[in-house]
Amino acid sequence: MNEIIKVNYENERPTVSGRELHEFLDVETPYRIWFPRMVEYGFAESIDYTPYIFVHPQHHQEITDHQLTIEMSKEIAMIQRNEKGKQARQYFIALEKQWNTPEAVMARALKMAETTIKTLQTTVIEQRPKVIFADAVSASKTSILVGDMAKLLKQNGVNMGASRFFTWLRDNGFLIKRKGTDWNMPTQKSMELQLFEIKETSIAHSDGHTSISRTPKITGKGQLYFINKFVGQEDERLEA
Repeated sequence: MNEIIKVNYENERPTVSGRELHEFLDVETPYRIWFPRMVEYGFAESIDYTPYIFVHPQHHQEITDHQLTIEMSKEIAMIQRNEKGKQARQYFIALEKQWNTPEAVMARALKMAETTIKTLQTTVIEQRPKVIFADAVSASKTSILVGDMAKLLKQNGVNMGASRFFTWLRDNGFLIKRKGTDWNMPTQKSMELQLFEIKETSIAHSDGHTSISRTPKITGKGQLYFINKFVGQEDERLEA
């Protein structure tokens, strides 16, 4: 079918430009006068037509046009009672038949389903960090042990135990991996980013001597950092 008037398929229903229809019908009355007259036949804004403004490419002036439904366009064509009106009416009838074929209806349904699925997938991806964030709020108020952080990650779908998380932190430069007194202590960059703090505990032994136990703890900022990192929101990597 030859396209005698351009059809816009971007909306839920196909539409055509009121000005392009006006031009095709060879109406002598200016569009700004003609269109309000057409509306008087019982057409309603936002149902049968939608106004919009565009800038004329040559005159650079704002001009009002309307997107008309095929039903409205067909009725307007009938009103004209001339050969162009008859031609336009037949064209719109053919468009309606084509639009309502089982194949066209199925294609639109599949496209709508695909769009819905993509929207839901995007929403899940966008919302998951927020859900995890909400779950972590109470924990983020105070520093927690690395093992507790691993539990928090696991509760939110990350397959991570304490030992594995320690290994990951060492391999990715957050904790010192060389064996010695500083093993499993935060690296300098981790401390600069305020992801960790070191808790020192004084231990009194039975023989009278005292030792200091040093334990790495993840700060509130660190908890949110690792939560976001494990859901793909943080690409930064630290060097050991």
